[in-house]
Amino acid sequence: MAGKPKLHYTKGRGKMESIRWLLAAAGVEFEEEFIETKEDLEKLRSDGVLLFQQVPMVEIDGMRMVQTRAILSYIAAKYNLYGKDLKERAWIDMYVEGTTDLMGMIMYLPFQPADTKEKNLALIIERATTRYFPVYEKALKDHGQDYLVGNKLSWADVHLLEAILMAEECKPDVLSAFPLLQAFKGRISNIPTIKKFLQPGSQRKPPTDEKFVAVVRKIFNI
Repeated sequence: MAGKPKLHYTKGRGKMESIRWLLAAAGVEFEEEFIETKEDLEKLRSDGVLLFQQVPMVEIDGMRMVQTRAILSYIAAKYNLYGKDLKERAWIDMYVEGTTDLMGMIMYLPFQPADTKEKNLALIIERATTRYFPVYEKALKDHGQDYLVGNKLSWADVHLLEAILMAEECKPDVLSAFPLLQAFKGRISNIPTIKKFLQPGSQRKPPTDEKFVAVVRKIFNI
């Protein structure tokens, strides 16, 4: 029997968090080896295990996978969270790319200069409520099903819930104009594997704070 996937990243959310989410939703236990210093990262690089000298890196099925999108696609396909055919996969990809764009804006907010944070936060809320969330609200309304694609849990649903919770950390009532997304959030949050991941003590990471920003800057020399 193959061992548990091993995740190599810093002790925070970043680009690894969506990978943690997807593995957890699939009910897959995983181990983490944290990069806590610049030396830890340099050792991975010098050992030749990072294809492009970058993390995230996930050891899974005898591979050392890098590139977030490639890792997520592999996990989604392996655990039947990637639709039943090419058309469903295309819709999942489109929905995931949208939530990736929104989460990227939120992810980089703590790393931006203090004098621009208020402006950037306002832009995040504006984009969430006028560009991204209306798409998912309309999708749920148009097909009247519980999930975004194929009336079955997929990577798109897991990613959207992660994006919703991140946006709510920025503005707690961000879903006030989206009743179907509010109901979606409740449904997906109560799927047993996801509910477990949302409990205290899970491998889900907390929001990025100034202390963690300082650690990341030191590790990656930014």
